[in-house]
Amino acid sequence: MSKKTLWETYTPEQKTAMTEFCEGYKKHLSACKTERECVTDMVKQAKSYGYEDLDEIIAQRKALKPGDKVYAVNRGKMLVLVQVGKKPIEEGINILGAHIDSPRLDLKPNPLYEDSGLAMLKTHYYGGIKKFQWVTLPLALHGVIVKKDGTAQEVVLGEDPSDPVLGISDILPHLGKDQAVKKLGEAFGGEDLNVCIGSIPEEDDGENPVKRHILKLLAEKYGMEEEDFLSSELEIVPAGEARDYGLDRSMILGYGHDDRVCGYTSFMAMMDCPSTDRTVVTVLTDKEEIGSVGATGMHSRFFENVIAEVMECCGTYSEMKLRRTLAASKMLSSDVSAAFDPNFPAVSEKNNTPFFGYGPAFFKYTGSRGKSGSNDASAEYIAQLRKLFDEEGIAFQMGELGKVDQGGGGTIAYIPAQMSMDVIDMGIPLHSMHAPFEIASKTDIYEAYRAYKAFLTRV
Repeated sequence: MSKKTLWETYTPEQKTAMTEFCEGYKKHLSACKTERECVTDMVKQAKSYGYEDLDEIIAQRKALKPGDKVYAVNRGKMLVLVQVGKKPIEEGINILGAHIDSPRLDLKPNPLYEDSGLAMLKTHYYGGIKKFQWVTLPLALHGVIVKKDGTAQEVVLGEDPSDPVLGISDILPHLGKDQAVKKLGEAFGGEDLNVCIGSIPEEDDGENPVKRHILKLLAEKYGMEEEDFLSSELEIVPAGEARDYGLDRSMILGYGHDDRVCGYTSFMAMMDCPSTDRTVVTVLTDKEEIGSVGATGMHSRFFENVIAEVMECCGTYSEMKLRRTLAASKMLSSDVSAAFDPNFPAVSEKNNTPFFGYGPAFFKYTGSRGKSGSNDASAEYIAQLRKLFDEEGIAFQMGELGKVDQGGGGTIAYIPAQMSMDVIDMGIPLHSMHAPFEIASKTDIYEAYRAYKAFLTRV
């Protein structure tokens, strides 16, 4: 790690470019609080950069040639972008991989009920959250309602300044004696995270008048009935835009840095990537926070299938060539890490902990304690990347996620590694990871973009 921060080494021109880049990122982070919103926004942008829908290419039986750019969407929640290189694809591809899901509260299938004159929504938390952090915050409702006829209605409530917000109450300290003696992780149970959504009753003598009034409002606004909750994906997220953080505006506070900060920097590196010798790919995946499972997680065959389809459109597909392609590929698993926090020094070992202002951090391995569940990148691959970034003048750090016995975490790296490709984690350090609002340094965000672009073009 350099002795000087990027704030000290950046030229005025680099600082200007960094500021402009981070303003674009803040807009993306503010507008895209679900996987679907991320994919929708990125597809729109990708089209403006000349990317075409792979499904349309296949349907039209069009051939792909070097320089062609395509995208593929999986169920609206996973995105793969490909730029065909000059060299045969079976010589390997350069891959950036990040996830675009974040910890949150999901509505249960039957969420709406009435209790004591209040309409409430039952939730089921998604990913690793500290439940106590989600109370007394202004919350928004994002997602999609899919009706029986297949029509879909997007929902965004609580973001416009004219919108109401939702929330979860906490007990007042005057009556919180019993709560105060509980362990921090036990003060709130999963079934206590119920969102208040209204209190005005219908003007009749029927049962559950407040609930019925809420259903009336939902019907008017979204054309939905109560049973439509069954086929909806509705997420409770913090309301409000991403903001500059610190008196010097050196950082960004927002919901979903993990891992949209690496998703956005990877995406923009892909958009700004010139024609390359090797085929380059960016994979933006779902479900990482719950194990990368399901049809839209990294464990699915979607990424592999997209590469097979691209090879077919290039006239080079065979099962053996696909295997050779994947084994010869190189990947950066772009996921966030924990930055050293002076409020909590005891959980970190300073010699192997990333800091704000020194660029993205390599994690040779993640996992927990005895490297359990990790991809352990090879020394040869790390040496290759060190050489590349030093030649490009790109700052980077090496780190671990806390002290050995403290805990740990995982990423998607071990999954593509099963295809025998070289993979290493490289991401942006954060404070307050998995909290409703996380913090990242602007210099680290911009330097990650530079690193990812260099990786795509030069590895």
